[in-house]
Amino acid sequence: MNIGVLKEAKEETRVAVTPDVVDALKKIGASVIIEKGAGEGSYFSDEDYKKAGATIQSRADILKKSDLVVSIHLADGASLSKIKKGAFYLGMFQPAVNPQVIKKLAAQKVTVLSLDAIARITRAQSMDVLSSQATVAGYKAVLIASTHLTRFFPMLTTAAGTITPASVLIIGAGVAGLQAIASSRRLGAVVDVFDTRPEVKEQVQSLGAKFVEVEGATHSAAAGGYAVEQTEEYKKRQQEAIEKFAAKADVIITTALIPGRKAPIIITKKIVDKMKAGSVVVDLASPNGGNCEYTQHGKVVLTKNGVSVVGHQNLAGSLPSDASRMFAKNVLNYLKLLVKEKKINFDLNDEVIASTTITHEGEIRHKLTLDALGGSKQEGKKPAAKKKA
Repeated sequence: MNIGVLKEAKEETRVAVTPDVVDALKKIGASVIIEKGAGEGSYFSDEDYKKAGATIQSRADILKKSDLVVSIHLADGASLSKIKKGAFYLGMFQPAVNPQVIKKLAAQKVTVLSLDAIARITRAQSMDVLSSQATVAGYKAVLIASTHLTRFFPMLTTAAGTITPASVLIIGAGVAGLQAIASSRRLGAVVDVFDTRPEVKEQVQSLGAKFVEVEGATHSAAAGGYAVEQTEEYKKRQQEAIEKFAAKADVIITTALIPGRKAPIIITKKIVDKMKAGSVVVDLASPNGGNCEYTQHGKVVLTKNGVSVVGHQNLAGSLPSDASRMFAKNVLNYLKLLVKEKKINFDLNDEVIASTTITHEGEIRHKLTLDALGGSKQEGKKPAAKKKA
């Protein structure tokens, strides 16, 4: 069985498979083929891959030979069209955001496996690319905030007087939010946190932050641990509470995302306009439209009242070596489940595999992608039986 690893587009520094997991992939029965230069952005050379037991080949050869192709993002259309019929394609593809590309891959009879759709269950934690990459983003968001902030994060007692600690407000206590809390606390800031999910309160408090509760939040077990769309009444109460805390905050970090939807606006222009001059907003939801009305993706906006609003481009990619290692371990752990006896054991009765299966045998099986395409009769079909490839 051949596993082919593609080089990402030039704006992406990460790579889907790193040299340290090549040997483990070989042990489950795979031959690993790496596209020339795939690891350069993450500081892994072709020689590093060769020493680990991989072979270096051209993209054309990889697409022609591979039973399973791996990349972080969807490759360009010309490359995707050359993935062989019946092959598997694994990565982090945001299928609901790219429904037309997914539709074309389904027509090619390519089985698309997207790890960002993985079930949020204990067994799948070691394969969860959203969590691993959000860890990087949450950490880096705090460092970015510290470089734009016009004052210190920690309290300092000096001969020139005492400097009070910075006040940080974090919206969303998912993986990125929790890492942002931990990093802010390490730098000595006082941290307040908003989240619609009361079950995260204990985690927030364990990191030394204050959990700010707004009553009346909507919850859904079907959301798999993600935030869900809230009622207008709740949003109004939330806005009032956030406005109060934002007025005294030096830094706001927003992380609120709803799968398959545009990011909700939580930090309005009105809120930012009341913030202190020199304060900072770092918007981790920028790729999905942003949680702040001032956010411009990939840019830093300086408002009239002197607030810097940072719309990040690719925070995980700003720490490419470790981000790639974490992503590669997620891929390895998933393939240990998928590959049995040196063959792909495609079992749609397995909850983890079923949750990541976007297309199979010409069908789109992912609800959010189907919704983005306007619905389909394919939705609701029963899972197929086990298949070996």
